[in-house]
Amino acid sequence: MKKLRFIDKIIYLINVVFAVLLLFFYALPFLPPKTFSILSVFNLGVSFIVLINVLFFIYWLVKLKKQFMVSLVILLLGYLSFGSLYEFSSSNKVENSQDIKVMNYNVRLFNLYDWIPEQGVETKILDFIKTEAPDVLGVQEYHPHKNIDFSFFKFKFEKLSGKKTKYGQAIFSQFPIVNSGSIEFPNTGNNAIFADVVKGSDTIRFYNIHLESLHINTKVESLKKEDSERLFKRIGTTFKMQQFQTELFLMHKKQCKYKMVICGDFNNTAFSYVYRKIKGDLNDTFKEAGNGFGRTYEFKFFPVRIDFIFADDAFAVKHFESYEAHYSDHYPIMATLSLDK
Repeated sequence: MKKLRFIDKIIYLINVVFAVLLLFFYALPFLPPKTFSILSVFNLGVSFIVLINVLFFIYWLVKLKKQFMVSLVILLLGYLSFGSLYEFSSSNKVENSQDIKVMNYNVRLFNLYDWIPEQGVETKILDFIKTEAPDVLGVQEYHPHKNIDFSFFKFKFEKLSGKKTKYGQAIFSQFPIVNSGSIEFPNTGNNAIFADVVKGSDTIRFYNIHLESLHINTKVESLKKEDSERLFKRIGTTFKMQQFQTELFLMHKKQCKYKMVICGDFNNTAFSYVYRKIKGDLNDTFKEAGNGFGRTYEFKFFPVRIDFIFADDAFAVKHFESYEAHYSDHYPIMATLSLDK
């Protein structure tokens, strides 16, 4: 420290603050929002704090200063505990008939209210799905749009609500669905649905979860206009609802004895309490076979991953794809799974 220039001493002190802050953030997935609702809000910023520490690490490394160890140690601790924010995974794109391609997509009502100022967004979504040809598709914010025909899937289960505009969740499958149902979340249009799918001699339970939405405009201009105290309270209340919804889901999941795949829009990050609880002992397919940041939600300044596909140990994760198809405020993801381990 004594050998540092004055400006580097200031930078180092700021570095220490961000390193300690990240260390504190690592505890957030273990703090239930019902008890620590305000603190739970901070998990939304973990990705940003990680990137800041990476920049500090690079800064000191380039200058050949031992201060790089501060951020390095904190980043390694996070990597060992939660995995990497950026993945370098090897995957197998070679397909065979035994593979199961599972796609998750929040389609935002197929652009029903023209959030994206383009014509025919709904048919572009449909064409994209046809081209990628998933075997099982989980859709959040589904709407039976007049221009949408999913008849190229042989089976489906949907759960819709709403009086004037019908919306909800849906599961489409090329394999027979022998059982299905919904886990009702009270006082919201969000819910979780499931479908038991038969492939060969195996019955597989697919869950499609849509946890409570944050109901915030993520554009920076809109966030600046928000009263910070009310914003924190509103997000904290949402995270409490997400915890309750997660508890309802876990009670249902506990009764299932089949091989299992969980997909959905959690409206929360991989550093959250609900992510840790829902994932449990399952594998995050992005961490197993993904590359890059795995962005699933449109946010201007840093990548946000709030949509997930989990699979239990019965499956080998052969490939994972994060798409750049911009037809919603979410981006589609797809995992290729195999029961031949």
